[in-house]
Amino acid sequence: MKNKFSAALVAAAVLLISPRLFAAGTNDPTVELKALVAKIRTDIQAGKATESALADDLGQFDALLAEHKGEKTDAVAEILFVKATIYAEVFQDTAKADELTKQLKTEFQGTPLVAALVQQEAAAAAAKKMQASLVAGTKFPDFNKKDVGGKPLSIANYKGKVVLIDFWATWCGPCVAELPNVLKTYTKHHGEGFEIIGVSLDDNRQKLESFLKDKGISWPQFFDGQGWSNELAVKYGIQAIPATYLLDGNGVIIAADLRGDALEQTVVRALVKK
Repeated sequence: MKNKFSAALVAAAVLLISPRLFAAGTNDPTVELKALVAKIRTDIQAGKATESALADDLGQFDALLAEHKGEKTDAVAEILFVKATIYAEVFQDTAKADELTKQLKTEFQGTPLVAALVQQEAAAAAAKKMQASLVAGTKFPDFNKKDVGGKPLSIANYKGKVVLIDFWATWCGPCVAELPNVLKTYTKHHGEGFEIIGVSLDDNRQKLESFLKDKGISWPQFFDGQGWSNELAVKYGIQAIPATYLLDGNGVIIAADLRGDALEQTVVRALVKK
């Protein structure tokens, strides 16, 4: 399954390649942080991937924060942010990462970085709440969009049909690996009332359309070129792909994330009942 990068990791990557990193001058917290991150990256590549092995490097974060004490800027906040990210992504220590994040939000309240972090957390909470609601027996919230061909696209248009909502992307290995099974099920049962609505998390329309043609995918696709920020992916709290929902003729969820033979078997049973 292709997972969405954590907001922290993505944000860290953006911060570490920002133009400020190339600013000249001494005692610049951003330049100092860049050097520290480069050293840590080298140490990790050399096999030092534990807290104890990176103890000296971790101590440098505290030294930098002490050096710039009282400077309530994004540049200094990034120091603490990157330290928290390392605990979360390298050590998988969520408790320590949460502790550092709480410290960050307290000590650097009002900075753009913290504002963005709070916004990301709110979005993640909303996504989690939405995902928790999308369970078998509940109605899948409808949408009213247009497919890549400009035709109206909504679940209501398929009333009485068994519909698979498929969140995927051409760059997603697991999605592409599952595609032959999806194609087989669609080919065998489309004439009996089985439909698919694809929601592509691609960002290149030409690549998507070429892929669809090459693979013989004829079912409609929603595409807005926003990748993980795809409007429908955000609406339904999608955090990993492939993500699929099989709906009955009334738009009620039958099952989610069916793979292999389980997809066809469940589709056949649903078609008998429709």
